[in-house]
Amino acid sequence: MKFAITSKGNSESNTLMHKMKSYLLDFELIYDEEEPDLVISVGGDGTLLYAFHRYSSRLDRTAFIGVHTGHLGFYADWVPEEIEKLVIAIAKTPYEIVEYPLLETVVRYQNGGKETRYLALNESTVKADDATLVMDVEIRGQHFERFRGDGLCLSTPSGSTAYNKALGGAILHPSLPAIQLAEMASINNKVFRTVGSPLVLPAHHTCMLKPVNEQDFKITIDHLSLLHKDVKSIQFRVAEERVRFARFRPFPFWKRVHDSFVAD
Repeated sequence: MKFAITSKGNSESNTLMHKMKSYLLDFELIYDEEEPDLVISVGGDGTLLYAFHRYSSRLDRTAFIGVHTGHLGFYADWVPEEIEKLVIAIAKTPYEIVEYPLLETVVRYQNGGKETRYLALNESTVKADDATLVMDVEIRGQHFERFRGDGLCLSTPSGSTAYNKALGGAILHPSLPAIQLAEMASINNKVFRTVGSPLVLPAHHTCMLKPVNEQDFKITIDHLSLLHKDVKSIQFRVAEERVRFARFRPFPFWKRVHDSFVAD
């Protein structure tokens, strides 16, 4: 089996990365940063997001596993004290593959230029460039509302515990094939009105944002922030691709939610 390791870059993460690499090579696994079967992320959720985007072109051939060296993360199954146990599991134990849905974002332009397509593991956000965001929101090709406010956030189920939760969105189990639309400080008064609640869309529904006046937008894809000019529309849906995680033991999602947000 071929493997690669990504590190947060701090001293603890780098030390663990080198130790794991040495142990796995001793078990005669092959280190291959270009075409790994397994990518081990050492750090936090941000480190795994980086690894996901680095290997997003081979999601059907690469599985991910996380070791967290900081605060408890939603993508990190293992802690530094379990490194030897994890190495033996990787080298000796067939692992289970768990797949979670991703968000597809397609940006199209006024000048007919080539559209751009992105995959997000957590979320994509849209904000106007130094102005109030005014967008017509379409669902399944039908006009739903005209949004006015700071911005909009489209998240995956596995990303629902991140920025989406801070916006008042629901926490969804990551196995659900769905995306969620949450508002950022919408303007609601006698003149302007939005639904004011997060929307959960199933896999066969598409959400389309169409600019009303402004055409330049700040669009984030997970940790990446990009300025797009002359935007005609921004389309969101559940992607055909899925992210694959390697599981060597149970990883109860609701316990992780409890430990992160409820437990003392």
